[in-house]
Amino acid sequence: MYKQLIIAIAAFVCLAGCGKGKEAQKVLNEAKSMYENKQFIAAKSAIDSINIFFPREIEVRKEALTLMRLVEKGECEQNIAYCDSLLPIRIGELDDLKKGFIFEKDTAYDETGNYIWNTMTVERNVERSYIRCGVNEEGEMYMASVYFGSSPIEHTGLKLSVKDGTFAETPSIPYDGGVNYRFKDMGNTTEVVTYKGEDCKTVANFVSIVDQKERIKAEYAGGKPYSLYLSDTDKKAIKATYELALVLNEINAMRKEKEKSEKKIMLIDHKFTKNELEMKTYQRY
Repeated sequence: MYKQLIIAIAAFVCLAGCGKGKEAQKVLNEAKSMYENKQFIAAKSAIDSINIFFPREIEVRKEALTLMRLVEKGECEQNIAYCDSLLPIRIGELDDLKKGFIFEKDTAYDETGNYIWNTMTVERNVERSYIRCGVNEEGEMYMASVYFGSSPIEHTGLKLSVKDGTFAETPSIPYDGGVNYRFKDMGNTTEVVTYKGEDCKTVANFVSIVDQKERIKAEYAGGKPYSLYLSDTDKKAIKATYELALVLNEINAMRKEKEKSEKKIMLIDHKFTKNELEMKTYQRY
């Protein structure tokens, strides 16, 4: 739609002759009408066309610059209104989704806390191979393939699959002693490979959309062969964590967008105030 608008403006300009004040003013008036009707994207396209096709019409371009600031302010106000209308709904959903989770945060070391499904706490899963998961306050989810056994397998990834062959897998995470670490204790080996954000999104989504009655096989990839089947409890935990992550991520994105819009409005208002003061100073002399 807006591409067609630019083509139409270009055609109009070519027919009318470039550099003519009346034609430039007409496009500006159209942009003003679009702004008043909250057609902000179209208005910005029309304003841009004035700068492209009427470079010599200085006065019109000055008006267009002022209009562009108003358009940008209108966009910001629209974004804020959208966020304000949707945030209470998402926060209400969040309150329901948080039931069943435990919030963990070490204030001495952690900038953000994590929501852990009540069956997924480390204390309740000692000496067990399983798929761990959680989500931080910013909405970033993580999954971890935890291995516990008598000998190391040195795995670097995770593949989930169901009986019909449908599968999802994580990227390979090389051993680094951090997100992929291993240790031995009392003759047993523990390995934990953690997949954060986009690295776990595919497998988390896979668990959330697969019928919960399906058996999901987890294969630890990149090392010696090892596999297990997710328990119903673990499937429930991963699905609940993924759903919580989606809402947390959306809430944080809206809050950031609202804050960004508010700051931009302050900047635009500052520019308008500054221009008014400069104009009054100029008129005084």
